[in-house]
Amino acid sequence: MSIKPLRKAVFPVGGLGTRFLPATKAIPKEMLPVVDRPLIQYAVDEAIEAGIEQMIFVTGRGKSAIEDHFDISYELEHTMSSRGKSLAVLDGSRLKPGNVAYVRQQEPMGLGHAVWCARDIVGDEPFAVLLADDFMVGQPGCLKQMVEAYNKTGGNMICAQEVAWDQTDKYGVITPGTRDGALTEVKGLVEKPKAGTAPSNLAVIGRYILQPEVMRVLEGQEKGAGGEIQLTDAMARMIGDQPFHGVTFAGTRYDCGDKAGFIHANIAMALGREDIGPSVREFLTTLG
Repeated sequence: MSIKPLRKAVFPVGGLGTRFLPATKAIPKEMLPVVDRPLIQYAVDEAIEAGIEQMIFVTGRGKSAIEDHFDISYELEHTMSSRGKSLAVLDGSRLKPGNVAYVRQQEPMGLGHAVWCARDIVGDEPFAVLLADDFMVGQPGCLKQMVEAYNKTGGNMICAQEVAWDQTDKYGVITPGTRDGALTEVKGLVEKPKAGTAPSNLAVIGRYILQPEVMRVLEGQEKGAGGEIQLTDAMARMIGDQPFHGVTFAGTRYDCGDKAGFIHANIAMALGREDIGPSVREFLTTLG
């Protein structure tokens, strides 16, 4: 079996971020910082670690801050240099010329539609999809763990995580087949099953490695849960035609699409920092 290398990643960043209003009225939710780096930069760093060469952002109105963040800021860099300040802090935000592309999702029609909008840039190659709201902390990173598994199995791959049974209606859920350590064969997928109907408590988390054929499925995909074009529904139609597996992530996930999860991520990352960790830890002890 010939396995094509993974070179491209799609970042769907066109959402409105309504759960974080009014903070996201003028600032994309993906630009909200966890300590001192925006969520989207953590996701891009994860992709780079996994060997991704081209970043494809599917944006919407009001998302120009993301483009500016990954561009070169000549005035800022000149000012910092003239004052003797190191530019190393900006390294992760300066993507190489030609290694980034932007495409507009003109209507908020769901994750499947956002991915489909990148079809012409993806072309006939496998690609990753990373959702910045799912903040993944691990060594190695989540996508690198998935790439290592993908290089052995090929086909389609999703990140999987066990969730509480009463939470399965919030996720895409796997019908599991054979299991081999962290690798689970995917026999079926259902998007946000009603309480008591989930085939397992193994949920689909926001990291995917997909074959380009999914774009042709999405072309004719009808609206599903929430009245949106669901990526889970399109992936489910590919099961049986190509290898399909889930990888249980060895690390910690923070749901940064949720206010409490976002705060948890900030506290956890701050405590892990040598420069601010002791001060934050001391402050937390004063809260009782």
